[in-house]
Amino acid sequence: MSAQVRPAVGASGLATDLNAYRQALRAYLGAEPRLDRWRGARYTTTEERIRGHGMLMGALHRDGWNRYGWPEAAGGLAGDERHRAVLYEELSAAGLPVPEPVLMLETLGPPLVRFAPYLAAELLPAYLRGEEWWGQGFSEPEAGSDLAALRCRARRDGDSYVLSGQKLWTSHGATARRLMCLVRTGSPESRHRGLTMVLVDADAPGVSVRPVALASGRNELAEVFFDDARVPASRLVGAEGEGWAVAMYLLQFERAMFAWLSATVALRRLRELRDMLTARDGHRLPDGSARRVGECYADLVALRARSAQTVRRLAAGEAVGPEASVDKVLLATAETGLHDLARDLLGAEFVLGGPPEVEEWRADWWYSRASTIMGGSAEVQRTILADHVLNLPKERGA
Repeated sequence: MSAQVRPAVGASGLATDLNAYRQALRAYLGAEPRLDRWRGARYTTTEERIRGHGMLMGALHRDGWNRYGWPEAAGGLAGDERHRAVLYEELSAAGLPVPEPVLMLETLGPPLVRFAPYLAAELLPAYLRGEEWWGQGFSEPEAGSDLAALRCRARRDGDSYVLSGQKLWTSHGATARRLMCLVRTGSPESRHRGLTMVLVDADAPGVSVRPVALASGRNELAEVFFDDARVPASRLVGAEGEGWAVAMYLLQFERAMFAWLSATVALRRLRELRDMLTARDGHRLPDGSARRVGECYADLVALRARSAQTVRRLAAGEAVGPEASVDKVLLATAETGLHDLARDLLGAEFVLGGPPEVEEWRADWWYSRASTIMGGSAEVQRTILADHVLNLPKERGA
């Protein structure tokens, strides 16, 4: 722990007492001078930003704070999902970024712990230290929201699997050390029954990564090509043919933890936008904007309340089913609303160019355009809710 702030209870006490963890963490974040370098830091490229955030993970890890909520066997200090949720909330409240590699850690870490604990013990500690981060390889050119239609192939060859095919829109793929990929080991007709999850090193022979630049010019995503890339059979996450079950387990965390994390970041960003605007206009919001700011805040509070409930269910060991699509729909609504608000209130500077803080909002606005698509489109999420949660009648064919 830092010499500046030491909690009144030990690590085991913080793992069992969530309130004690929150109070100790809050004191640390407010008093640790080493963290000041990340407050208000801005980056001109995605690669620069994610490296800087990896260094923040390293600082948090050295003092133990981001190890809570992860099992000791995987480099953690015990606790549960609520500890991780508190960490993201307190970072944002302290004016610090939630490290960007955490987005994929929250999605890919839990299924690794559940279905491949030996890999979690071997590989997750380096992730928690911010020394590496991973990408998620699900979508393909003709299999986006319909994962059961994916065609990237893996065939068994002795103690290895040989991968052939392509992945697209791979989150963090341009800088990832490893890729967790859903691949087809069965026949095309087997649909979801013929899928397997595998962890691939991004620098393995036969793996090619091409960054995908967004309209902002930043390489937020990547396409990945597998040309007879060999992966040890020991890198399977779950058994062969169990990929669909692993993916469904993963999606619980992608929906819930990602939504909570994103809500904490968005609330911080809304505060920053408010402060930027009031500083320009005599310490008050521009005329006519207060209602829109309030509506945006209400959307974020709704997202926060819903995702908090889902996080508590995960911490209790409950399976979160199709109702998690509510979290995804609320997240897309809140993120597009926040960035559209910034676009409208920042005015000409947003369009024509301005200081670094405005450029950051513009880059984030471009990325927010994908919020209703990535991780399952809003239309697909609403269909899931209609069919499996509300049990609405099916549309009749013509």
